[in-house]
Amino acid sequence: MTRITTRSYSLRDSEMLRQSGVHPVLARLYAARGTRETAELLTELNALIAPASLLHIDKAAVFLADAIAQNKRMVIVADYDCDGATACAVGLRGLRMLGAQVDYIVPNRFEYGYGLTPEIVALTVREKSPDIIVTVDNGIASIDGVAAANALGIEVVVTDHHLPADTLPDACVIVNPNQPDCGFPSKNLAGVGVMFYVLLALRAEMRKRGIFDTQNQPKLDTLLDLVALGTVADVVRLDANNRILVAQGIKRMRAGRMHAGIAALFRAAGREARTASPFDLGFALGPRLNAAGRLADMALGIECLTTDDEGRAWDIAQQLDAINRDRREIEAEMQDTALALLDNFKPQDSCTITVFDEGWHQGVIGIVASRLKDKFYRPTITFAPGGEGLIKGSGRSIPGFHLRDALDLVSKHAPTLIQKFGGHAMAAGLTIRADDLPAFQAAFEAVGQSWLQQHQLERVVETDGPLEDAYYTTDFISVLDSQVWGQGFAPPVFCDEFRLISQRILKERHLKLLLERNGQRYDAIWFGHTDTLADKVKVAFRLDANEYNGVTRVQLMVEHVE
Repeated sequence: MTRITTRSYSLRDSEMLRQSGVHPVLARLYAARGTRETAELLTELNALIAPASLLHIDKAAVFLADAIAQNKRMVIVADYDCDGATACAVGLRGLRMLGAQVDYIVPNRFEYGYGLTPEIVALTVREKSPDIIVTVDNGIASIDGVAAANALGIEVVVTDHHLPADTLPDACVIVNPNQPDCGFPSKNLAGVGVMFYVLLALRAEMRKRGIFDTQNQPKLDTLLDLVALGTVADVVRLDANNRILVAQGIKRMRAGRMHAGIAALFRAAGREARTASPFDLGFALGPRLNAAGRLADMALGIECLTTDDEGRAWDIAQQLDAINRDRREIEAEMQDTALALLDNFKPQDSCTITVFDEGWHQGVIGIVASRLKDKFYRPTITFAPGGEGLIKGSGRSIPGFHLRDALDLVSKHAPTLIQKFGGHAMAAGLTIRADDLPAFQAAFEAVGQSWLQQHQLERVVETDGPLEDAYYTTDFISVLDSQVWGQGFAPPVFCDEFRLISQRILKERHLKLLLERNGQRYDAIWFGHTDTLADKVKVAFRLDANEYNGVTRVQLMVEHVE
């Protein structure tokens, strides 16, 4: 079941924003997303929260400045997703600008799993013999790995944004907005954002030491295209602080001032950097980078982001594009299998979905879980073979069901069932024995039954209500496109009653509609649907500027019809 609702908002906040000069429709949209004053809408860099409120960041800056002064060898240990790859590239580029000797290593997810493990420490020592290890987008849970590094006399700096467990690793310094006692107002920084902040603090420390002044210091804002990509691709909440980072990165892309690899990824995806949007980063560039970590080796993605050779960047971007096409094919096959396995699935009888297939690919199960969750609107975990009698699962959740807490509860009730798990509210990963799948299925479903009520299992399309006639224009679409929308700051979806003038099916899969309201007619398209609609319909839609034969017209992208 799906129902359309309208976001509520404070008329007073909306009116105050409008009086401060905000476009009347934007004032209403912002108020509905919890914005109360124009200060929260600033996108200039000087509006960023200062680094000083991040716990231990000054200690990290002093530690790294000393290490650079002593010519110590640093190695960044990265994660294999888009946030990890961009954080690694930002760390490498930024530390080198500031004079550090720094290299990186990225674990292969199939051989080593996630995070700084003792095995990764051993590999890093063998291949790079570092004095210092810096983790990006991982490390907060790496208690054994940090202990292994310490035992070898290697100092560890952890930069991460994931939720910590009860015990923290014994690192020299930990910078993570989500660690206990950290007063940083935005808990939503991505891993790449945390690394960028560490560089800002380090540069300030080096200014204090007289190594740079404000005239000759390295320009860290050149890294913002990478910061924007990692932040959007990691689907962290775009709060006011993250929106500044993303807006600044997108501004650089639109102006053509971006790294060779980012420009090459735009080209490989067939997107225009001069009209770059968060949608491009999340759905075109991000997946191409992520594909490397899912099917091959993320070192390829990191090289794309760290090379300044345009020819090399274009070469790699084409390889990443090909890997992403493979990923899509594998995903489509896995999805078909999953739907066959769920042929008898009765949504009214189940609160959760758990599926496993012998032939599935570990690197792609997370995407399949996400697609199934979208289709059935249930917390979903998909499993693939993990070797040695184990299977590895990747889960995606719905609002109101905290996935990591659910796995924690299962493991408290049945301590031997889950070998290991981690993650956050909407996504998590775990390993169990293949033989334990039926027991896990039952235990996970029991948590679902006790936590979820029927109304939470209905998909809700949240809208911003009707749009005034005057704003069904390409000019207004440009106004919307100039803002940063994304996770936690949802792109506008409007909703109204229309008369259905005509409908036809496109390519056997999509509905092309002609709708009428107040004497005005609008083209509309509903992807992936072929339902026959009534004469009068309530439509939830996004506005889109559709260019055809050199003429740009307003088109409604349908989200749902009642």
